[in-house]
Amino acid sequence: MTNDRSDRARLRAIAVRAMRERGLDPDFSPEALAEVRALAGPPAADGQSVRDLRSLLWCSIDNDDSRDLDQLSVAAPAPDGGV
Repeated sequence: MTNDRSDRARLRAIAVRAMRERGLDPDFSPEALAEVRALAGPPAADGQSVRDLRSLLWCSIDNDDSRDLDQLSVAAPAPDGGV
């Protein structure tokens, strides 16, 4: 029987090592964290530049404990019959 916590910790350690070996930082920089702390809230809707897409059905290819949603996919019928 495998231990989920142990397996997850090992996989995380492998991923962190692989990222660092390739020059990637697996953690948020202090500068990025400072930018987030400085945010007053979500952006104000100022017309067409901000669209609320929360009603769309989407899927994410992120892992289950991801802290972001930058890899979302949405499929919708197009007027020409495509998707």
